[in-house]
Amino acid sequence: MSVPDALLDDSAEDLFESAPCGYLTTALDGTILRVNRTFEELTGLERDGLIGVRRFQDLLSAGGRIYHETHYAPLLRMQGSVREIAIDLVRADGTPLPALVNSVVRHDDAGQPRAVRTTVFDATDRRRYEQELVRARRREQEVALELQRGLLAGALEEGEGLELGVAYRPAVQGLEVGGDWYDAFWLEPGERIGLAVGDVVGRGLGAAATMGQLRSALRALASTGFEPGALLEALSEFSRRHQVGQMATVAYAEVDVRLRSVRYACAGHPPPAIFEPGRPARLAWDGRSAPLDAHTTWNDRPEGAVELSERSLLVLYTDGLIERSDRPLQTGLDGLLAALDGLDGRAPEAVAGSLADAVAASADRRDDVCVLAMRLS
Repeated sequence: MSVPDALLDDSAEDLFESAPCGYLTTALDGTILRVNRTFEELTGLERDGLIGVRRFQDLLSAGGRIYHETHYAPLLRMQGSVREIAIDLVRADGTPLPALVNSVVRHDDAGQPRAVRTTVFDATDRRRYEQELVRARRREQEVALELQRGLLAGALEEGEGLELGVAYRPAVQGLEVGGDWYDAFWLEPGERIGLAVGDVVGRGLGAAATMGQLRSALRALASTGFEPGALLEALSEFSRRHQVGQMATVAYAEVDVRLRSVRYACAGHPPPAIFEPGRPARLAWDGRSAPLDAHTTWNDRPEGAVELSERSLLVLYTDGLIERSDRPLQTGLDGLLAALDGLDGRAPEAVAGSLADAVAASADRRDDVCVLAMRLS
């Protein structure tokens, strides 16, 4: 198929005027020296009101002008060019024009900078696509958070002689759900209660679903009469058989409210903390074993036992409470004990909230924090 020669004989001026992007030349201070027809069509602004009258930065949104002053112009001076900068121009009717902008400094024969040439691409469709992605990511986030709230234990069980408090702080507020979880349930109403805190590897919906499976399995196993060590090994076998929650960590405690005795076991999890009035806070180091599904055959997991005095406080927590990238783990554990000593007399809800909030305020926190506190009254 032949094309008429007249259609192929485009002049440089025609190509400039009808280019698929806006094109303008400015002085070094931004004063507009030349624009093409495409730029006029994109913005609704006419060249007579632009050339020699307005600067490029004057056409930007308020945020765009700030960005031009603090980033765009300095980078252009230092590098001689800037590429694919997302910025909003303001059309003649006052509406924003999302744009991708490229600028390059042009020099004269003596090497001196003389002008800036800029191309402007309409990014409306790209902006709309990005907004749709953000909205989709926010449905996903809301679903994930709602799922996590449903999987986490709701109102904590309480009874005569027992107070419970919990605090949960996600690493990124309002963004992703993590794998930290807690639970509290009566094994014998008013007599024995089971407490659990766990940490599943990963984040997002997958971690939340795994968290729910482990929590449900732990409750079911506890109802069969498993003691803490055997319960965690049975939970590990569940993890191995169903390939769910591998390398998750769990701390489980069974509390006899009347006798004030606690039996507990930790599968790869930080040790419970105990505070008794008149004594320094301490860690319960017994009953330690590997995370779930860390071995391929049944193993007898050890458990620990402690007797608590009246008004004692037992605290289970996830490693987000004590771990930091810039300090040894022991420093975090020591800090937890010091904090508990300073919270003497506070209710479990206040203790859990205070511990979690202190960590949440840290600028380098990268993990979720879950704290479950119990006091025998």
